[in-house]
Formats: sequence, C-alpha cells, structure tokens
Amino acid sequence: MQRRGAMRSFMAECESLKDIRHRNLVKLLTACSSTDFQGNEFRALIYEFMPNGSLDVWLHPEEVEEIHRPSRTLTLFERLNIAIDVASVLDYLHVHCHDPIAHCDLKPSNVLLDDDLTAHVSDFGLARLLLKFDKESFLNQLSSGGVRGTIGYAAPEYGMGGQPSIHGDVYSFGVLLLEMFTGKRPTNELFGGDLTLNSYTKSALPERVLDIADNSILHTGLRVGFPIAQCLRLLLEMGLRCCEESPTNRLATSEATKELISIRERFFKARRTYRR
Repeated sequence: MQRRGAMRSFMAECESLKDIRHRNLVKLLTACSSTDFQGNEFRALIYEFMPNGSLDVWLHPEEVEEIHRPSRTLTLFERLNIAIDVASVLDYLHVHCHDPIAHCDLKPSNVLLDDDLTAHVSDFGLARLLLKFDKESFLNQLSSGGVRGTIGYAAPEYGMGGQPSIHGDVYSFGVLLLEMFTGKRPTNELFGGDLTLNSYTKSALPERVLDIADNSILHTGLRVGFPIAQCLRLLLEMGLRCCEESPTNRLATSEATKELISIRERFFKARRTYRR
C-alpha cells in the first residue's frame, strides 16, 4: 500500500470483478483488508491458484529460472486454444457485461493457465468500467503514472491521452497474437525506430511466414503434411488487423473470436472434441 496508486488499483480490481463471471476469467475467492506484521495498511485479493503459471513463462522459457521453466513448449493447437480463450473473455467484458469493461493491460503475464492449459485473464488493477468513466481521473493517471498499460502492448492513442476503450484492448490482443506465434516480445531488442513487431510481421507476409514463426512450434505436435504456413498466415494477419493504428479499423472481439474458432475448425477438424 506504500506504492503510489495502490489503493486506486485495488479498488479498480474489486469494482471490475465484483459482478462478472466467465470461465476464462480468474476466479476471485475473497478479499482481505487488514494490517501487516509491521502495522502497515494491507490489502489483498485472493484468486484461484493457476498451477501452470502465466503465458509469458511458456512463451519465453529462456528468461525463467530453470526450476520454474515449463517442461515443454506450447503446440500450435494449444496456442490457438489460448487465443480463443482470451478473445472470448474480451468479447464478454466488452459486449456482454452489464457495464462494458476495458481491461487496459492485456499481456502474456496477465494470462494465467490452469491444469488443462485453459487461459484465465487476470490483473484488473487498471480496468475501467466504461459507462462510469471519468476523463479527468484518467488524464491525471496518465500524467502521474506514465503511459496506461504496458509499453509495447498499450494502444498508441493511450500515449497521446486517449480515453480507455474496448479498441485499446483489441490492440493489445493483436500484439499478444503476434507474440504468441512469432515468439518475439514487442520490446525485443530487434525492434527500434520504424521497425516494430507489427511492421516486422507485415513485411514477412505472406511468403516468408515461416521465417518469422516461433521455431519451437514448427516441429511440435503437428501431423505430417500439416499446412502450417497457411494456418500461421491467417493467425498473424488477424493479429495485424487487431492492432491497426486507427482504433475504428480494428477487428471487433466478437469477430476475432469467430475467426479464431473458424481457423481451429478448418485446420484441426479431427480434434474438435478437444479439452472442453
């Protein structure tokens, strides 16, 4: 609670999660308000434990201490399922909640995985209930706390004082898709100046899609003759459509969910009865 904005973040998370339920959201078990052993004010949110950690750890195991590394890499099919999970919960938050909610900080470390590698979106400390949005408080937070969300994942309009919106979440989801299938963070040392993860991906499509794909998924869990280049091209093209510069040009989460499910049906027909 000594950190700047901690109470605001705690209250935002409580407010966002108190009335929402979805299979791909972290399940809030209880909240705690007390003092710690030094007598300082203390707040905690207690969630259902996710034994497979975060998506970030699975995508970048080389950055994790050996004792915490996953025992294997995620297959293309597993990554596609995780992408569908995240798109589904964003569609719920944006369209099907009583009050629309913008998460505002979607990234791999905020996507947690359970025993079955089902994704659960977490960390609503920056979330905004859009119908109760207060522009002045948002601009104050920008000036006092820096760019909303996380650099590389935050929509460009946030860096220019734009209001939080569902379009900002779609941008972050697009970046997440590109990272999941290229294996590169948007903050990778490769990128700088005019070269971004978006432009790097766009320049390789359609002919060189395998050159930019995460090498760990090219030879894992795929049947002989699987049209991986075609599948990856569709996934990466969708990612680019989600992170268009103009918010109004970005794909809606409902459309993204439908297209991802369609890709799964098309390329993994024999595995239709997967893990749910």
